[in-house]
Amino acid sequence: MKKAYQITEAGRKELEAELAELKGRRGDIADKIAEARDYGDLSENAEYDSAREEQGLVETRIAEIEDILMNAEEIKTRKSSKVQLGSTVELKNGDKTFSYTVVGPVEADPLSGKISNESPIGIALLGKAVGDEAVITTPKGDTTYTVISLS
Repeated sequence: MKKAYQITEAGRKELEAELAELKGRRGDIADKIAEARDYGDLSENAEYDSAREEQGLVETRIAEIEDILMNAEEIKTRKSSKVQLGSTVELKNGDKTFSYTVVGPVEADPLSGKISNESPIGIALLGKAVGDEAVITTPKGDTTYTVISLS
């Protein structure tokens, strides 16, 4: 059974753009391989090894993105009074506020404010409403956040 990936519309567009960029790099990589082959002995040719490694990484990522896009279920964000997949949540802890969008694991990027629904923060937030407290267990211990807004 194939795994279904949950992604937002924006996440799908980002993946499609990355896929187009990676496919565009195929020609450049093929040129690097051909040029490196002209240097002679392939057994000790660092340029050739590097180009082949780059080709492998690019082809692996292309296959991964194509699999995700073929098996993607788009998250339909609907108005709700509770945190769900696709919700943007503003949290408060003491005098600090944080804003996160709850997304599927494929498009999670905590540094950009996108957290996976399978992460400890995502799990703690799902189903919470404005005013609710979420206790998130981190390596430093439990931290309590209050949901101050939801969109």
